[in-house]
Amino acid sequence: MPLRNSKISGLITKQSSLGSVYILYNRVLGACVDYRSLKLALFGAGRVGSCVARFLLSNADELKIRTGGLDIELIGIGVKDLSKSRELDASYYTDDLEGLILRADVVIELIGGLHPAKELITRALQVGADVVSANKTLISEHGRELLALASSVGAQFLYEAAVCAAIPVIRPLKDSLSGDVIQKISGIVNGTTNFILDRMESTGDSLENALKVAQDLGYAESDPSADIEGHDAAAKATILASLAFHADIPRTLVYREGISNITQETISAARASNKFVRLLAICERMANDTDISVRVHPALIDRKHPLAAVRGNKNAIFVQAKLAGPLMFYGSGAGGLETASAILGDVVSIARRYKAGSIPTSEIWIDNRRKRSVKVSPIDLIKTRYQFVLFAIQSPEALAQIARTFAECKVLLDSLVQSRVDCSNLHTKLSESDVIMRLVVVTEVVTDSAISSVIVELKNCSHVVSIVSVMRIEQGGFEETGLALPETA
Repeated sequence: MPLRNSKISGLITKQSSLGSVYILYNRVLGACVDYRSLKLALFGAGRVGSCVARFLLSNADELKIRTGGLDIELIGIGVKDLSKSRELDASYYTDDLEGLILRADVVIELIGGLHPAKELITRALQVGADVVSANKTLISEHGRELLALASSVGAQFLYEAAVCAAIPVIRPLKDSLSGDVIQKISGIVNGTTNFILDRMESTGDSLENALKVAQDLGYAESDPSADIEGHDAAAKATILASLAFHADIPRTLVYREGISNITQETISAARASNKFVRLLAICERMANDTDISVRVHPALIDRKHPLAAVRGNKNAIFVQAKLAGPLMFYGSGAGGLETASAILGDVVSIARRYKAGSIPTSEIWIDNRRKRSVKVSPIDLIKTRYQFVLFAIQSPEALAQIARTFAECKVLLDSLVQSRVDCSNLHTKLSESDVIMRLVVVTEVVTDSAISSVIVELKNCSHVVSIVSVMRIEQGGFEETGLALPETA
């Protein structure tokens, strides 16, 4: 841990060639220093930052007890614009970010985004401060670099709040399950999209109307693209996979597909087959045990599936470990208070290390000493079952043509259900004598590339009016686990 009040820290910086000497000094003599207080600098005065600041100021005595007698002192809040009206006394706010970093033992970064968050965290680590962050975007893209810097200088970089806020999943993956083998992680990690899909299912709303309700309730941003298009979930999947598989997973290799194409026809077809539509983040080992898959996409899940009971804007993560077996983490994955809970948990963890004089560590997802070969499989090679919903002209020839199309693409069918539909709302020119049928086709396990071929061929079928939806069906042996969550409103 950095001895920020020591004269030596001013003579030997961690950026210099004598940095290793300084780190050794910290580790040998750190336990001899009787820390009485821990100085915190907070960057970001938004909803989460305000919750963290309020709790620090109003619960100082309780936090002192939890840290074994260490005072946790909020020395300032770094902001860009001092002219804005703020919640706390004006004396707490400063635009001198460099000066605030130099006075802090711990820097809490709640700005979000890549810049200037990356520069602030880098600077804080360089001068010896520990760092706590909730920045999933930054960590998913630059986590290896920042954790390597923290490790090289003997500082801590903690980020429990970066994935699913109050749900404790980062620390279990880093510590509790570090001796186990993670086989698969499946999760609902974005509350906004889960709220939208749940509302579409329960009320019959369109995606656009459900999104508007989410925005009115504060669950979605004015620009919801990061949630709707799966960017938020993909960043979280990157972090989870990197920890679960002890590897450096490039964010660019994570397959991403959002919910913008989900319609009421998709929802209705799912309901008819006793399933829910959910946006899932999936990280799993492939059959060869060396390759992995990391992906985000909508999928159909059975109504008995534990994740099917995750309603509204809640999150849940299902972990399957070789020794521990199935584990479920469930709760609020966003919100000011919820994120503040995870941030403060990391702060207390750092404070206890200061008080105990123990040596801090920041895990590196992968370094040269323990490099392992991990290949991220492209989505084309992933095998799963699919459900097609088609509108087609009702005739024996149509059924034969569609079945032949799947067969020619070497895709086996599990089931095909036919029903008549009202074609008055179809935006397709049809003859008055045409009768339209809805076909719900479920395939056997097949690769994504084979399904892509089927879609191309179906579009050329003369009897197919439209392809309403093509959805993956999530498997994973959940039925055998016996796990279930109570349904919530």
